[in-house]
Amino acid sequence: MKDSAYQLGISLVKKKVVEFDVLEKALKIKQHEGLNGRRNLAQILVDDFNLDHNHVFGEVARLYGFREVKLTEADLSDQNISQVRKKIDLLPESIRNLMEQEKILLLKTDPQVAHKLILVSVNPICQHAPTVARALGAKKYEICFLNTHDFQKLHDKIFPPQNEFLKNLEESSLEIDSDEADEGALEEEAIDAEINKSLLVNLVEGMLMEAVRQGASDIHIIPQDAKTTEILFRIDGKLRTWYIQEGVRPEAVTAVVKDRSRNVDRFEREAAQDGFIQRKIDGHMIRFRVSLLPIVGKQFQYKFESIVIRILDDRKVITDFDKLGFRGATKDFFIKAISKPQGMIIITGPTGSGKSTTLIAALSYIISPEINVLTVEDPVEYIIPGVRQIKIGPKNGFQQALRSILRHDPDVVMVGEIRDKETAETGIKLANTGHLTFSTLHTNDAPSAVSRLYKMGIEPFLIAYAINIIIAQRLIRKLCEKCKQPIPDLDAHMPASLGFTGPEIKETVFYRAVGCKHCNKGYKGRIAIHEALYFSKEIRSMIFAAGENINEEAIRNLAIRQGMLSLRDAARERVKEGITTLEEVAYATTEE
Repeated sequence: MKDSAYQLGISLVKKKVVEFDVLEKALKIKQHEGLNGRRNLAQILVDDFNLDHNHVFGEVARLYGFREVKLTEADLSDQNISQVRKKIDLLPESIRNLMEQEKILLLKTDPQVAHKLILVSVNPICQHAPTVARALGAKKYEICFLNTHDFQKLHDKIFPPQNEFLKNLEESSLEIDSDEADEGALEEEAIDAEINKSLLVNLVEGMLMEAVRQGASDIHIIPQDAKTTEILFRIDGKLRTWYIQEGVRPEAVTAVVKDRSRNVDRFEREAAQDGFIQRKIDGHMIRFRVSLLPIVGKQFQYKFESIVIRILDDRKVITDFDKLGFRGATKDFFIKAISKPQGMIIITGPTGSGKSTTLIAALSYIISPEINVLTVEDPVEYIIPGVRQIKIGPKNGFQQALRSILRHDPDVVMVGEIRDKETAETGIKLANTGHLTFSTLHTNDAPSAVSRLYKMGIEPFLIAYAINIIIAQRLIRKLCEKCKQPIPDLDAHMPASLGFTGPEIKETVFYRAVGCKHCNKGYKGRIAIHEALYFSKEIRSMIFAAGENINEEAIRNLAIRQGMLSLRDAARERVKEGITTLEEVAYATTEE
């Protein structure tokens, strides 16, 4: 083993996975632990010297002749996972614990060789693999190397992560029997007693964990009456009830959320408040933005508060323009606009339309060590590597921060939102003084953003020559690929009413949402559609010449002649691609 350990070490040195002096130290540790030591050289290098596990054990697999496998869709299919889970469930607990401890899993039965099992491990030379194979009743078996990322993916498929908080809830009752003389009285001691007697902490923590795992964008906590609170998740843009808590005062549920939030006063019930929560869930740090608003219930003596928690999971941030939904001329216009050294890029759309994600993708495209990128956001939602993000607070207000960045030598500036004339003027000033400036605005489409800026007090000639592009954006739900079905006997009237031509109707396969266990009523995920108003010379001239009489329709018609797709046009393209339904087009877009 000493010779083989040395051989492994030399191989790792040659491949520059490890420095020679580190190898010498690791070999000394191995020698000190002796022949009966439980750890091999590879484990020592990973555990004691923080070397990359996959690089080290990948070389171990190659050196000792173990095959490295990659997960396939068939490996992760419900059918295969179900068969694997049945075999593992029959094992005694001691073997299951051994598999968990030594990181060994059953991958599948070899389709090429009868009665042969394929086992995988992040450590293919694990001495316990034969024990596991015998316990599984394998007549033949092969142990293969699987990298740590894929191993965890397979593990989570076979053993879905449990929500320990919800498990505690299932084992206990949350209902509290409280006969209070004055049910309207808000006594803090009574609320604390109710929290202590209940499992509300488990409910709130379980709610946060479950919302992340289900891919929700928001959590809504709504008091219904004196003893009922409803919790809803927004998934793929639609709210749906997740849990109804009965028998507990809504004030107690609210108090638990407040206790877990920073920058929130638990005892303030008559003013809006904003705070945040941070939690590590499944090994990843998730931020939650908490918003509280006083609301009125049926019984006026109660001081109810509505809570909305926005889930900020940076794993959902997409920087690939194609995955975001940019296509054809729209993508070309956008890249051309953000590649200029100066000018303004404006993203418009309602709350929750993915504007921030698009801005982050644009910044990620242009970020380099040669440029200074500053942002002014309230609040800062996602941390962007390579960007200096300015925190807004009582001592550094939005307008003050905007004025300050002019003295901070910026090349690129992102202003979270154009809220008023002063913010708009500062953004325009930045764009006109050699800075590339990004911001958002709340308008229904791209041409109306021009009118909105004019009504804020920005002169048409400034609008015409400061802006590079205005992008209007919406999110539409994507069909579930596992259950979508072509529409039988389609009535041509519906696609025609949405602007499809006769030839398009004949050439397009229209799908309907069906629904299965993998999706939400036939939909899974969302994609953006865009309307890109690129400021060409002709567009600039039209806005400049319009003066006070800005004609949105004329701007729209000219932009369409130059290649702009309206939001409805973009949505129709997604239907042609088989990505969404006619119902989504009708819901997400309006007739121009």
